[in-house]
Amino acid sequence: MELTARAFWLRSPGHGEIRDVSLPAPTDDDVVVRTLYSGVSRGTETLVFRGGVPENQHTTMRAPFQEGDFPGPVKYGYLSVGLVEAGPRELVGRTVFCLYPHQTRYVVPASAVTPVPDGVPAARAVLAGTVETAVNALWDAAPLVGDRIAVVGAGMIGASVAAVLARFPAVRVQLVDADPGRATVAKALGVDFALPEEAKGDCDLVVHASATEAGLTRSLELLAPEGTVLELSWYGDRRVSLPLGEAFHSRRLVVRSSQVGTVSPARGSRRTFADRLAIALDLLADPVFDTFVTGECAFDELPEVLPRLASGDLPAMCLRVLYESAADPA
Repeated sequence: MELTARAFWLRSPGHGEIRDVSLPAPTDDDVVVRTLYSGVSRGTETLVFRGGVPENQHTTMRAPFQEGDFPGPVKYGYLSVGLVEAGPRELVGRTVFCLYPHQTRYVVPASAVTPVPDGVPAARAVLAGTVETAVNALWDAAPLVGDRIAVVGAGMIGASVAAVLARFPAVRVQLVDADPGRATVAKALGVDFALPEEAKGDCDLVVHASATEAGLTRSLELLAPEGTVLELSWYGDRRVSLPLGEAFHSRRLVVRSSQVGTVSPARGSRRTFADRLAIALDLLADPVFDTFVTGECAFDELPEVLPRLASGDLPAMCLRVLYESAADPA
């Protein structure tokens, strides 16, 4: 019997659609996964949706199970949680996370899925890719006990970094955002909140995740001498300018990038992608991460919802996609 499914495709920048798809016949080394939930990574996926991936980054930006090419048609996404319907005996019936696009059912190698720990609800596990980014960022930053740290930008990535940092001993963590409504997120995480103009300076480390030129400039201003800005924002095809004159050199400031596509070199000799994802899923046992899911939609609604998310009309931190009502074609 032919396996079928339904998938969300970006037909062209700004225009999405649901397509019927045929699945490959699984081999003995594959799993068949029925999707329960997926998550929209707002920053990256809305940039893809509007066609903002620079041509010279088309290869670098490919998702693990992407089909098609930028700017479209393309099937893109990487936050999927589902139930294994067929495959190796130890995985059948397990809830798993996979870096797969928005699709009702899929066939992938068994090595591409990670079992979700029993203490982590499937609906929360869609955040695994985001928390994995935070884990890698902090491997890159290597904060020390007692550091004074600001996280600028309280979206999914910034809030995830703040949530992990809140567990570090004796650190001063402040979440900084231009939206005063994000104070409720900081309170839930157990960290301080400030508007950009009110943020505390003299920071040893500033993690920047606002994807704005103003946010990156303010991050530099918050540093103590010889402090570091860890840049997590990805600007796509936008150029940004920075005040690298003034006191940048005399204060010996550092701007460093972090990228989730590779394991931090500081950990790369001992850690793998699987290690990083397993740590992220273990961290998601904490219900505080439910704070990040601020919107939901049905799978069938994605073509109407993604334009609203990309335009800012729908201001969700993480949009969770529900699959219960998405029936596969006969």
